Amino acid sequence: MVFIKIVFKNTFLFALILFISCGSLTKPQATASPVIVPEVTHKKIDTQPSLDAVAPIYVGANQTDKYLPLLKGKKIALVSNQTSVVFRTPFFQKHLLPAGVAIDEASLYVHLADTLLSQNINLVKVFAPEHGFRGKADAGELVEDGKDTRTGLPVISLYGANKKPSKKAMEGIELVVFDIQDVGVRFYTYISTLHYVMQACAENNIPILILDRPNPNGSYVDGPTLEEEHASFLGMHAIPLVHGMTIGEYATMVNKEGWLGENLVCDLTVIPVANYTHRDTYSLPIRPSPNLPNDIAINLYPSLGLFEGTTINAGRGTEMQFQLYGAPDLAMDKFEYAYIPQPNFGSKSPKHNGNVCYGEIVTSNFPTNAVNLEWLIKAYTNSTNPAGFFKTKSFTLHAGTKKLQQQIQNNIPLEAIRESWKLGIELHKKRREKYALYPLD
Repeated sequence: MVFIKIVFKNTFLFALILFISCGSLTKPQATASPVIVPEVTHKKIDTQPSLDAVAPIYVGANQTDKYLPLLKGKKIALVSNQTSVVFRTPFFQKHLLPAGVAIDEASLYVHLADTLLSQNINLVKVFAPEHGFRGKADAGELVEDGKDTRTGLPVISLYGANKKPSKKAMEGIELVVFDIQDVGVRFYTYISTLHYVMQACAENNIPILILDRPNPNGSYVDGPTLEEEHASFLGMHAIPLVHGMTIGEYATMVNKEGWLGENLVCDLTVIPVANYTHRDTYSLPIRPSPNLPNDIAINLYPSLGLFEGTTINAGRGTEMQFQLYGAPDLAMDKFEYAYIPQPNFGSKSPKHNGNVCYGEIVTSNFPTNAVNLEWLIKAYTNSTNPAGFFKTKSFTLHAGTKKLQQQIQNNIPLEAIRESWKLGIELHKKRREKYALYPLD
């Protein structure tokens, strides 16, 4: 029997502060700390404005009245990173401000771990995904076990050799809480971490509670669908590159579709986002990872992320990560922009470190509601080393299929490439409808 509990009670009165994206279009912040941005109200996109058109979006973590009672008296493990926050509101300041935790007046949120500890929740350990518990590790960098210096909690890495919690690590745990901000792209590894955590929970008969958050790329579905023979940590299931689901919706799909394997099903509870639909715009107040500094980078990530499997630098080592691309072997006369990647907060050793890269800035194409292949095709066509352009294994894992590389190398028209995606997209959309927690249209 499948245990799925979706909590839809009336939201307690919170005055949630929400924010626009951090940094400017051309000079994103590159500090090691989460970036705090100005106050703004998220608005729903409606053709006919209604009375709730400016209703605030309440993330799952802020709905403490719904989930704190589920945690009381249990030994809790938290799967989280720097995005796992409770937004600081008047109610929060009065009732939930962690004792002994110094919070600057300019700070507009506090970590969920601190909030749980302040409420005498027995939080015994933290599981950390790619980039670590505080979100400072490079993409692909080994994240080691350790101890969080702020709370003293033991931190167990789920990135590196052990991507799945071990049976020993799960011993004594009575409930796992998962709260990580996703960006809705298949090769963004947090949903793979989610899969392994759910699998470990199912194997050890431990319930999992997901505090849901909006998907900033949740308004569309696009891109090639992963072929099972190319499943990896960069994509574990047959879904399109942009899947159009929140973490809570995706977890429900994984659970009910039997994707955990070996007839495994976990006891899953989701605290949904209040007042959210997939039509809504949503600006992230905290970088979801070091190289996604603002809304533009997040929106362009599905398209420019494909460069990770090529010789092209997609802005790592600059202040415009995933907002430009370039390489030394792109034809200089075909591109007007040049830059030199240097080590920075987002990348200790960026691709083409210290070398002049020729390319272009693509921020004028923001926002987009589709995977844009024009930049990838332009770069390949104008490479002085087309034979070495693709790192085939890596590109295949990012694309989820060998076909895309073959299509580009064979000069298949862009329209025909997109046509080849349609069946997979439509199948996913039909499946997604069964697990939607929020209006899709």
